[in-house]
Amino acid sequence: MLIARRADTRARADFATWKMMAKLNGLSALPPEAQEFLASYKRLLGQMNEDEATEATIASVYKAYYAEMGGAGTPPDVRPRASEPVKDNVTAFRRPAPKPKKAGTFGVAAFGGTEKRPLPVALIFACLVVVYVAIRYYWR
Repeated sequence: MLIARRADTRARADFATWKMMAKLNGLSALPPEAQEFLASYKRLLGQMNEDEATEATIASVYKAYYAEMGGAGTPPDVRPRASEPVKDNVTAFRRPAPKPKKAGTFGVAAFGGTEKRPLPVALIFACLVVVYVAIRYYWR
């Protein structure tokens, strides 16, 4: 079953890639096997609708990959049977939810928890005033 799943996944991905390359006029860059599969796909399009032709072509690519990967006999059916066929196996990209910002005092959120907190400006100013007054008092 592991070989069958790998072969099916590879067949679906390769066929989608080949189809896109053909749409972008890159058919000549594909290997000869891929060109043969796409030619059979175009022939199947004349006989059936696009979804059926796609599935039939993917099934033939899957059989070839299954045999190439060392599978013996008839390849097993690895696709779950659903009431509606899946058109794409593409998952939409969603950004992860933003992390909640920690409300901290004196810029704790800006610095890591292991670093020292910066002193507030008012405290530094008060210390400077005390030092200035002490020096002025000492020199009198």
